[in-house]
Amino acid sequence: MNTVIPKISDFPTGEENTAYAQYFTGKSWLAPLTSDKTLNVPLANVTFEPGCRNNWHSHTGGQLLIVVGGEGLYQERDKPARHLKAGDVVEIAPNVEHWHGATAHSWFSHLATNGSPESNENKWLEPVTDEVYQAANQQISK
Repeated sequence: MNTVIPKISDFPTGEENTAYAQYFTGKSWLAPLTSDKTLNVPLANVTFEPGCRNNWHSHTGGQLLIVVGGEGLYQERDKPARHLKAGDVVEIAPNVEHWHGATAHSWFSHLATNGSPESNENKWLEPVTDEVYQAANQQISK
């Protein structure tokens, strides 16, 4: 099946994110936007198809998400989900377990960078269950 990816932002969509597919439910695309490693500010555009989300995970250096298109969800462990739209910024403290992805009915795109990139490590955890994901979607539709 050939997926047609709509233009939801001015940033490139990139290639299908096969390197990290094991940590996602659904398909995502990754477009690195910076290449000068001496700047110490890696930045990428991540695009999610409707229903796609990543596993629970954390970053030892924290993470910053800047929403550039579509509608998405962000949730920290044991907290309510947050509905995301273009222009929203999510500041994620180091070692906070969380997930993010598209709503059930919208494509979603965000820029992502990690704090302390020279030492930052991702800790990938279990997939977000369908029950948790559906509850997050229902929470935003109220």
